[in-house]
Amino acid sequence: MIERWQEVKGKLEELSLLLQLAEEEKDEPTAKEVEEGLKGLEDLIGKMEIEFLLGGEDDPRDALLTIHPGAGGTESQDWAQMLMRMYLRWAEKRGYQASILDLQPGDEAGIKSVTIETKGEYAYGYLKAESGVHRLVRISPFDANRRRHTSFASVWVYPEVEDSIEIKIEDSDLKIDTFRASGAGGQHVNKTSSAVRITHLPTGIVVQCQSERSQHRNRDNALKVLRARLYRHYQEKEEAKRSSRESQKKKIEWGSQIRSYVFHPYSMVKDHRTGLEKGNVQAVMDGDIDGFIEAWLRKPPSA
Repeated sequence: MIERWQEVKGKLEELSLLLQLAEEEKDEPTAKEVEEGLKGLEDLIGKMEIEFLLGGEDDPRDALLTIHPGAGGTESQDWAQMLMRMYLRWAEKRGYQASILDLQPGDEAGIKSVTIETKGEYAYGYLKAESGVHRLVRISPFDANRRRHTSFASVWVYPEVEDSIEIKIEDSDLKIDTFRASGAGGQHVNKTSSAVRITHLPTGIVVQCQSERSQHRNRDNALKVLRARLYRHYQEKEEAKRSSRESQKKKIEWGSQIRSYVFHPYSMVKDHRTGLEKGNVQAVMDGDIDGFIEAWLRKPPSA
């Protein structure tokens, strides 16, 4: 970090000397070089500023992201799948490693729920900005009358807890059920009861995984998700004066959304917390959400 600040200082001094030379010699090419150099320096400082804002204890950690559709059946389930694709594309653009730990397919299309593990530097710090209800407005591809529909889905993000952090999970506190995996998983997945559901009895937290053929690996993945959920649960309990993450969860419906994605009658994505708008909806759905994340991180706590 010190080396990066020294790099910024060195570039600034170099550009200052070039600017002085350009003014003395009335050298327009050099002046243009300084202008371009300042743009690059501004971008570098902006990135460092964002990293400075990611100063929370959990911000550097990997993240577990869950998506659940709201009421509305196929419409909302399809919207949940669209959001899943958006976050997978975002992770790919950033060079993060994203893997699906659990996916429940929808009845006709879309998904009923998904849990995505995202590994990378400050994955949780960035993705925590996405927690909340996301609203979609579009002409439904499932409506023969081509009517406009509004759909909702919730996104919640948790920091992944490392094994070195002590979270006591007693065997007697766990109820473990196994069942056959559902959906498109291939014959081998469905032949045996490889899917695992774990209920933590003291807190009522339920997690499940069915993405692997091995019951043992599904159990390990489910425990990983449970450990993260419990860590966040106990962390919130200790922060009695602050509103806990769970209590901030609103109903997945009109009026509670943090962001709206409008496909019709016009194209726009608007974040209701920061007021930031983008007209290129397709680019956003392809993972271009850094602008929304950074605007939220830069927003003053009292705003």
